[in-house]
Amino acid sequence: MTTANKVTILRIFLVPVFIVETIYYLNNGNEIHRVAGLLCFAVAAVLDGVDGYIARHYNQRSELGAILDPLADKLLLVSGVVVLSLHSPVNVHMARIPLWATATIISRDVVILIGMVVIHMTCGKVAVRPRIVGKVATVLQMAMVLWTLLKWDERWTAYWALGAAVCTAASGLMYVWDGMRQLSASPRSLPTPEQ
Repeated sequence: MTTANKVTILRIFLVPVFIVETIYYLNNGNEIHRVAGLLCFAVAAVLDGVDGYIARHYNQRSELGAILDPLADKLLLVSGVVVLSLHSPVNVHMARIPLWATATIISRDVVILIGMVVIHMTCGKVAVRPRIVGKVATVLQMAMVLWTLLKWDERWTAYWALGAAVCTAASGLMYVWDGMRQLSASPRSLPTPEQ
C-alpha cells in the first residue's frame, strides 16, 4: 500500500461525505452543507493531482493505483453530476446540471465499462490509451460541478455542460474505436471454421 494509494483511498472516502452534504443542502437550503460539500469536492479534486504527483515523482505506480485512481475520479465526478442534476424541493437559487449532460456522462462510462468487460473476456487483456480529449472532458466536468456548487452565474452552467458533454461523447467514441480495433486484432474474434 503506497502513499499514493492511501491518498487515492482518502479521495474515495470523501465521495460519500460530499454526496450526503450536497443532498442535505438541496433538501434544506442550509449553506453550511453546501460549503461542506464544496470543500469535500475541492479537496478530492486537489488530492487527485497530489496522488498522481506522488506516484510519478516517487516511483509509486502500482497495479492497484491504476485501478483505484480512475475509480476515484469516476465516483467523484459521476456522483457530483448526478446529485447536482436532481430537483431540489426547496428554492436554493442554484443552477441544476442539465439531465442531457448527466445522461451523456453516465452513458459513456457504462458503454466503456461494458466494452472493457467484453474485451477482457475476448482478448484477455484490455489496453487503454488515454486521450487528451478525455482529460479535457474530466476537467470540464470538474469545472461544471465546481461552478454549480459555487453558485456562480447560472447561464454559464449550460456552457460548461455543453463543453463537458461534447468532449465526453467524443472521448467515448474514441474509446469505442480503440476497443473495436483490439477486438478485431484478437484471434478469438475470427469466425470459427465449420466442422
